Parts: sequence; structure tokens; C-alpha cells
Amino acid sequence: MDSNKALVLALPRGRILSEVMPLLSRVGIVPGGGFDEKDERALQFPTNVENFSIIRVRSFDVATFVAFGAAHFGIAGNDVLMEFDYPEIYAPLDLGVGKCRMAVAATAELLETEKPERWSHVRVATKYPSITKRHFAARDVQAECIKLNGALELAPRLGLCRRVVDLVSTGATLRANGLVEVETIAHITSRLAVNRAALKTRSEEINRWIGRFRDALDAG
Repeated sequence: MDSNKALVLALPRGRILSEVMPLLSRVGIVPGGGFDEKDERALQFPTNVENFSIIRVRSFDVATFVAFGAAHFGIAGNDVLMEFDYPEIYAPLDLGVGKCRMAVAATAELLETEKPERWSHVRVATKYPSITKRHFAARDVQAECIKLNGALELAPRLGLCRRVVDLVSTGATLRANGLVEVETIAHITSRLAVNRAALKTRSEEINRWIGRFRDALDAG
């Protein structure tokens, strides 16, 4: 990774971004270039810090930008980090934002006739096939995963499957679609994700920013 290249921080679009912004302010990073404008279509923005820019991408893409060196660091949910398990990423800080849980849910009708502890083969709709397969494999359950990027709760209703693995906050969406939480796979928050190569080649700079994030968390 080019040691003279301007530093790039990858941020996730959507709900987590609004939770991240107060933390960025405490760190001392203020994005410009129309970042706060609702209709802004730019994806990369300058900041008040010299040679430091922000890119705004899908939450699932943050880890990929960091792992392959397009961004030096980023803010990614540990659901994404767990799913891709990139060895190129070092995630030293839990930022305490984007709190939710990853859970297995099934139709109420299925749970009336089957006990989850007796499952041996399951078909699951999920955005997280790697995590799902690892979770069920640890219980000696074979998981057939149907990859969906949204509207998972519709899959059981339309007969695609009878179980889902998804992120859950209040559980209201599950209940509204006749699904019942069976178990929690992991508690999810967002972390500071750092490219390991950048940490080696630009150690002083990157560690200084890690320290600033850590100080902001302690002061928050």
C-alpha cells in the first residue's frame, strides 16, 4: 500500500452512519464536499483533515474496501467481519454502535411440530451463508442456505423455506411475519477495521488514528 497516498476511511451507508457521526466528531473528523446533503450522489468526500478522505459505501462493502487496500480503515459491523473473515483486516476497537443481534428464527407453525434441538438438516434464507453454515455445523446440523440480500421475512411466507438467519433489533418485523426467534448466534456492534498492510507500512499514522478513536470512546 502506497505510503504517500491520502488516507481513506470507509463508512457504511444507512442506519449505522447516523450513529457513527457523533463519534467521528469527537475524533476530529468532519466530512465536507456535500456529505450531509440528502441528494448528494458523490461517494468520496474530503474532510477537514489534510490528505484524509471518506468514502461512503454499502455496509457489506466496507470490509472488502479495507481488506483489499482501497481504504486504509473503515467502520464495519462484526456481522460483516464474521461473514467474510478477511485475514487482511485487524479490528482493534468495538465502537459500541449499530447494536443488534444475529438470530435464527423459524415459523410458529414449524415450532409447533419440531424442536430446534432435533434439527438435522435445515434450509435457511439468509444474507450470511458462511456464518449460518458454521453455526449449524457446530451443532452437527447440515444447513442449506438460500442467499437473499433483503426481505428475508418473506421467504417463509412464500414457501421458500421455514427458517431464516438475520439481524434483529426489536423483533417486531419477525413477529409481524409470523416468525419466532429460536436462538441468538452473536451480538453485533460495529468495529474499527484496519488494513493490516497499512498498519505495517504506515504504522505511526494508523496507530495515531486508532488512539484517537480509542480516546473518543473513552471520553464518550
